[in-house]
Amino acid sequence: MSVSEAEVQLGQTSAVEELKALRSSIDNIDAALVHMLAERFKCTQKVGVLKATNDLPAADPTREKIQIERLRQLASDAQLDPDFAEKFLNFIVREVIRHHEAIAAEAGN
Repeated sequence: MSVSEAEVQLGQTSAVEELKALRSSIDNIDAALVHMLAERFKCTQKVGVLKATNDLPAADPTREKIQIERLRQLASDAQLDPDFAEKFLNFIVREVIRHHEAIAAEAGN
């Protein structure tokens, strides 16, 4: 049984349309991620100021450990690779600590 050129073109058109729809969803998710990260960093900036004005350390290893365990479980529940989720959180936490250290330095702590 052979496939006609029209059927091939129809299949490609369908695949291209599906690809466009998937990419549109990915673009929307990426935008949501950026906005969520912006909100998260607004909160962590406030935490940094609170820590600096109360002479608290920029990093909290105990909380970080708990958060990593929590995120790994959430990732697992969501069928996302927990190792990837941990790497992602570690990247964010390093950036937050960097911000907290800068805030503390500005406050003279």
